[in-house]
Amino acid sequence: MRKRTIRWFGVSVLLVVLAAPALAVLPTPTTKRPVATYSIVARDPTTGDLGVAVQSHWFSVGSVVTWARPGVGAVATQSFVEPSYGPRGLDRMGSGEAPQAALNALLAADPHPEVRQVAFVDAQGRVATHTGAGCIPGAGHHIGAGFSTQANLMLTDDVPEHMARAFESAEGPLAERMLAALLAAQAAGGDIRGRQSAAILVVRGTAGPTPWNDRLVDVRVDDDVAPLDELARLLRLHRAYERMNRGDEAVAAGEMDRALTEYAAAERMVPGNDEFVFWHAVTLVTNGRTDEALPLFDRAFRMNPSWMMLVPRLVTVGQLPDEPGLVERILATTRPHLPRAAPAPTD
Repeated sequence: MRKRTIRWFGVSVLLVVLAAPALAVLPTPTTKRPVATYSIVARDPTTGDLGVAVQSHWFSVGSVVTWARPGVGAVATQSFVEPSYGPRGLDRMGSGEAPQAALNALLAADPHPEVRQVAFVDAQGRVATHTGAGCIPGAGHHIGAGFSTQANLMLTDDVPEHMARAFESAEGPLAERMLAALLAAQAAGGDIRGRQSAAILVVRGTAGPTPWNDRLVDVRVDDDVAPLDELARLLRLHRAYERMNRGDEAVAAGEMDRALTEYAAAERMVPGNDEFVFWHAVTLVTNGRTDEALPLFDRAFRMNPSWMMLVPRLVTVGQLPDEPGLVERILATTRPHLPRAAPAPTD
């Protein structure tokens, strides 16, 4: 038996090499990067939506760990991460292979399966998970009904179980339930090194005729001292913009009452967003409710005076009525200093 200590990306690792060294096949630190993290893959049994969420003390973890394809499944690939498990796993599941068979095939072709941690869920809710013996403790996973939680290099060994309980007890859309699992992981100790980045990706469980509408949630925090707090803020903002988009669709369909309901809801969700306030006011005017709109214009102009310059432009494209005195009346609600044009450069 021989012992030696090496450092992999800032982590001291004691290698114990026996006659048949199980760890001797570990990838060298120059060829692979360890993404020690906690994650969840899941299918929503009600909507069929598929998702994956992750947090790590590593830059831009969402760019390498999270993979999902509408109508196919979701994948998390981490530890000494091999990103190809994502697209290759989705390809295999998309061709009809069960998650366990797909994962087994990829592990069999991998020269270093012992350092991988991978989880698959497909559109039927079938789950397959692998935590290699070479993953840095605490490492493990928990398979539930239509989901799997997994973690490595944790402060405690029970992070996957805490995540599972939080996910099962949470309510609401899939993204919010997965966020609850991430928050539970952090509350249980989380990554032994701390926090840095996080991501949530959700796609439809059935691919539709317009693929650009099949990615439902895609929010990432690449570098932050409190990535889950920021991820929660972005998810809330995402939901607010969903309401704004539905309001825009209602305007296009001439359903002004529905549009106003959606805009007002978005504004309540993010009250400091001047964009929401301004377009809510515009919609009130186009619905013949100018008196109600004027206080909102006042708020928007005070938050961002540049909106004042946009008002007359909206008349030219029919987004505000071309009524005598209307623009002047709107602009008279507030008289902040308008932004000055930048001076022309001089030689």
